[in-house]
Amino acid sequence: MRYMLTTTALFCSRYPIQTTFRSRLKEFQQLIWKSHKFFHLHGRTQQEVKLKLKSFLDEQGQAISDEQEITVSEWLDQWIADYLVDVKYGTRISYESICENHIKPNLGMISLSNLKTPIIQQFYKSLRSKGFSPKYIKNIHGCLHRALDIAVRIDYISKNPTSACIIPRVEKKEIKPLDLPEQKKLLSVLKNTYYGTLFLVDIFTGMRVGELTGLTWDDIDFDNGRIHINKQIVQSRKKGDPYKFGSPKNGKTRTIVPAPCVMEALINHRIDQELEKARAKDLWKPGDFPNLVFTHPDGSHLTQPTVWKEFQKILQLAGIEHYRVHDLRHTFAMNSLIAGDDVKSLQDNLGHYSAAFTLDQYGHVVDSMKKASAERMQAFIDNLVNV
Repeated sequence: MRYMLTTTALFCSRYPIQTTFRSRLKEFQQLIWKSHKFFHLHGRTQQEVKLKLKSFLDEQGQAISDEQEITVSEWLDQWIADYLVDVKYGTRISYESICENHIKPNLGMISLSNLKTPIIQQFYKSLRSKGFSPKYIKNIHGCLHRALDIAVRIDYISKNPTSACIIPRVEKKEIKPLDLPEQKKLLSVLKNTYYGTLFLVDIFTGMRVGELTGLTWDDIDFDNGRIHINKQIVQSRKKGDPYKFGSPKNGKTRTIVPAPCVMEALINHRIDQELEKARAKDLWKPGDFPNLVFTHPDGSHLTQPTVWKEFQKILQLAGIEHYRVHDLRHTFAMNSLIAGDDVKSLQDNLGHYSAAFTLDQYGHVVDSMKKASAERMQAFIDNLVNV
């Protein structure tokens, strides 16, 4: 183990060491990081602190030499415990799952300082050969990059080895909204199904499934015709962990003003729900989620798999081919643009993090609208010239 001494600070390639001057106490302080603990050495002068440090290192030399370096697995545990305090619950759970199921089993035993770009690149290559999608590999890469970026910032490693990695290209999926005949078929069936109001609200607001299942009656302002979207129901990927409320995707709350027919449908839905509760009496079991707008017949909260399953049943009743529930969100976006909404308004309604993302998603619709607008303008000009 080699240490380098300068006139202002002491550095160790393995243990970060820093000398600071505490002006209030008129003394120098030496901070040493070792075995996940800080050791403090004090002195009136830098020279005094240096002598104490030398003595400390002489005494601890054998222990330092024998101590193993921190492994990738150990660092990931520390990163999750100490450096994810500001991330959303769902994001944290996703990172924990990626670390436990993919990064640790493949890279966990490697010492942090020996984790190099070629090793990580081979790891990504093996994931691809096992059939993992480019999108999922990108998520794994994002998690590992973020963890190692913190390691760089606190001087555990000198640079982030993931920065030079090449990940598979993520192909943009084609957006598949329902066409007008399919929308008419769907709407004709919804009114006769238990979960019809949920899917009607979805197709006319573009809300995400988690936002719909987490919607509570106090989020709806019937007087002003507004819906406040400020939470969703999320679940840890750890077996046995309960569901809980979490913030919406991107952490962005929003308020939407849906069409009057949506508010009317919600008023009727609330009346029906109150009748159900009265009939169920003690059998109504809201659990930890009272006041939900959309529930099972017994009052318990819905899960995303349940919503997906019920949607497929409704599509079958309507004689419509397979669609995802998320395609209702795309259908709302397309209908909004066709109806004349601008991209910024659509971004706000959908809760996208930027208008640029919205434009990237639905730009082809905007282009076709521009072409139609140009044709209308040409018709106007022709009519004007011929007058």
